[in-house]
Amino acid sequence: VQLQASGGGLVQAGGSLRFSCAVSGRTNNIYDMGWFRQVPGKDREFVAGISGGSGRTNYADSVKGRFTISRDTAKNTVHLQMNSLKPDDTAVYYCAAKLSGSSWYDALAIEHWGQGTQVTVSS
Repeated sequence: VQLQASGGGLVQAGGSLRFSCAVSGRTNNIYDMGWFRQVPGKDREFVAGISGGSGRTNYADSVKGRFTISRDTAKNTVHLQMNSLKPDDTAVYYCAAKLSGSSWYDALAIEHWGQGTQVTVSS
């Protein structure tokens, strides 16, 4: 399984960006898909996730109400819409996949990572 992320970039505070993560490769597994972010000197942190089965979503408190994760099952693609961006959202963002039933907060549960994509929010 490979994850190919696209999107991101530079935006002013209050602006919006959209990420996409395309999933490719053969698998019989159903994956939950999510996004993490990391700034230099800090651990990678969970941002948002969507269940591969139910479509249930969950978000970090810091992004609730501003970010929306969605999926296009037919295209095996997951999107992250980021609105009302703040300078604190500046980070490298990573798409991730894990098997259902495990926690997003368990680092060992992440089966696959996409390449990092920089988001910079200027004040």
